[in-house]
Amino acid sequence: MSETTILVATEGAVRTLTLNRPAALNSFTAQMHGELLPALDAAAADPAVRAVVVTGAGRGFCAGQDLADPAMAGNGDVGAVIERWYRPLAMRVRTMPVPVIAAVNGVAAGAGANFALCCDVVVAAKSASFIQAFSKIGLVPDCGGTWLLPRLVGRARALGLAMSGDKLPAEEAERIGLIWQCVPDDRFAAEVSALATKLSQMPSRALAETRRALDAAMAMEFADALTLEADTQRELGRGADFAEGVAAFLAKRPPVFRDR
Repeated sequence: MSETTILVATEGAVRTLTLNRPAALNSFTAQMHGELLPALDAAAADPAVRAVVVTGAGRGFCAGQDLADPAMAGNGDVGAVIERWYRPLAMRVRTMPVPVIAAVNGVAAGAGANFALCCDVVVAAKSASFIQAFSKIGLVPDCGGTWLLPRLVGRARALGLAMSGDKLPAEEAERIGLIWQCVPDDRFAAEVSALATKLSQMPSRALAETRRALDAAMAMEFADALTLEADTQRELGRGADFAEGVAAFLAKRPPVFRDR
């Protein structure tokens, strides 16, 4: 039996999933997919988990698809690999009931980069980098890359990144809005931990609905987005977290949120 490719740790309400193939820069294999998706499903199903962190072991976050993994060949049908593994992974991350942080500790390339971008918040160490490596092997961005890139950085930058396949340093990724934050390496772990703890103490259901509403609004007319806001607020307004938030605000005390 191969060594587990996903390490799972829980501290308080934060579940951390570590991609664990450091010798191969945590590149994806069929085994890793077979462990990562169930680990995300388990975090989604656990009411005690209120934030998820995904990171990589060693010096890389994820180098994308391991092209040497025979189980991923798909009889030459790359599309079958996408449908079997990457589509479910991307959809799972985008529909988690709690916020998901990508803690990019090193290089994130190909599907590894776009997997990170699928997460709600990306925090990268200053030494990390992002590479849309697909053009170098005659492919297009996958794992949601074609949808994510132009929305995050605009068409011109998206095309430049995707066509050139050039390495983008984390500082520049933050500057152009591809990621949320770039932090010095010596503060990386502490910053990720602080953010994860903060999000785990916030109203999980409202955060998940914020993600859903923002994603949906990008394809809507303004008036339709306003309707979506009203419908979402109506539903959240019936929840215990809204009542708790108001009560805590009026009492000048920290809120204790429980909805999920």
